[in-house]
Amino acid sequence: MASYSAIGPEPDDTEPMTASTGSLRGRRRGRGKKDVGYSGQATWISSVINLVNTILGAGLLAMPSALSKMGIFLGIFVIAWAGMTAGFGLYLQTRCARYVDRGHVSFAALSQLTYPNLSILFDAAIAIKCFGVGVSYLIIIGDLMPGVVKGFAPGAGDSTFLADRQFWITAFMLVIIPLSFLRRLDSLKYTSVIALCSIAYLVVLVVAHYIKGDTIQDRGEVRVFKWAGPVAVLAAFPVIVFAYTCHQNMFSILNEIADNSHFRTTTVIFASIGCACSLYILTGITGYLSYGDNIKGNIVSMYPTAAPSTIGRLAIVILVMFSYPLQIHPCRASIDACLSWRPRRRNPQNESSPSRSTLLGSSKGGTKPKPEMGDVRFAIITTILIVLSFVVAMTVSSLEKVLAYVGSTGSTTISFILPGLFYYKISDPHSVHHQRLIKDEDDEDEFDSADAEGYVMSDAHKSRHWRRGLLRTLSLALAIYGMCVMVVCLITNTFLIAAH
Repeated sequence: MASYSAIGPEPDDTEPMTASTGSLRGRRRGRGKKDVGYSGQATWISSVINLVNTILGAGLLAMPSALSKMGIFLGIFVIAWAGMTAGFGLYLQTRCARYVDRGHVSFAALSQLTYPNLSILFDAAIAIKCFGVGVSYLIIIGDLMPGVVKGFAPGAGDSTFLADRQFWITAFMLVIIPLSFLRRLDSLKYTSVIALCSIAYLVVLVVAHYIKGDTIQDRGEVRVFKWAGPVAVLAAFPVIVFAYTCHQNMFSILNEIADNSHFRTTTVIFASIGCACSLYILTGITGYLSYGDNIKGNIVSMYPTAAPSTIGRLAIVILVMFSYPLQIHPCRASIDACLSWRPRRRNPQNESSPSRSTLLGSSKGGTKPKPEMGDVRFAIITTILIVLSFVVAMTVSSLEKVLAYVGSTGSTTISFILPGLFYYKISDPHSVHHQRLIKDEDDEDEFDSADAEGYVMSDAHKSRHWRRGLLRTLSLALAIYGMCVMVVCLITNTFLIAAH
């Protein structure tokens, strides 16, 4: 821990509280609960890289199509709004993490503190969502690789194994399997860098075709302020909202980051969401202006067959290949939590105001941190997930309809509903966990501001109380917003699927 001697007076016998004050100030900087005995190893940049890679995916290439339904003006607003709400969900996750021992925060741990008997439903939703997305990545690999081979080797006939989607799914599993067995999310930072290079190439490809203007002859009408109608807008809305889903990995990042101070974790969110939002807007506008209303779901598939577009398809394959382990990581943790779930009886003592001994104890009255998953259990769950996803990808050629429902339920639950409900419940002024945290913060402020005048401290406490109340209200609003998004998306998907 850094020394404060350079910015403060030397401690002496007349200031017996100086050492304690410095210690508490150092702990306040960390802002993570009970850091003693645990030290994260992930850097700020690796945390941002993994989170950005979790956000950005094949949805990047669907942004031009979404703008064609909404128009440029409304489309940019929706992209920014979706990024802001997703970022607020991530921020609430960082606030909730302060109530759990450092290194043990997860959806399951927070469920045990808030809604213990519903935790199995929350973890099941996360597991199903992540598993479905992982399977879709394997399907994308099988669908794109035959075209990539034909682009590089036009002589490859359809009868060869190189044109077989099942062969390519099997071949890429040789790369995916070792990455899926890595325990720490930070271990995937180098593959995430490669994936982000693929994203950078795709963005450059879309922008270059727009600047070159070689798609003008195929361009349709361009809408700036007009939209294609309410049904079309509702169909495009989930594409944008779900494009920011990364909340399943946020707790792993908070567990592994070395400096989990409030400032550092908040800047991770701002950098990740800001980068993704900028790329979505850039790709959406330039891609839409290239083809207008003639745009299709995947803009790269519309470009003429040439080396740049073929490399672009390969970049998509590389992107989803290295994104697959980022889905297995939270899926495995959620399944482990489901297998460990036991119904819990309500304890009236935990609902009442905490006693002095409860507030003073470091872990008294709280939940015991869940031990790390054993090696055998880790290997079995990972193997089952890989085998099941491989079998489904080999036998099913399209999961569009299934993923539409999984995304509508799973993504909204992870991104909005759970962060909002968790923080609203755990920050209840009558909550034992909240009162314990408030006491710790008040003790720190008492030492940090020992010489401050009484009215200054009183104003500071009032301001903090007001901010906590506002944040709690906004968290409930986010949960309600997520439920509305879920209903709208389910109705829209049902209507569109029935229409087809």
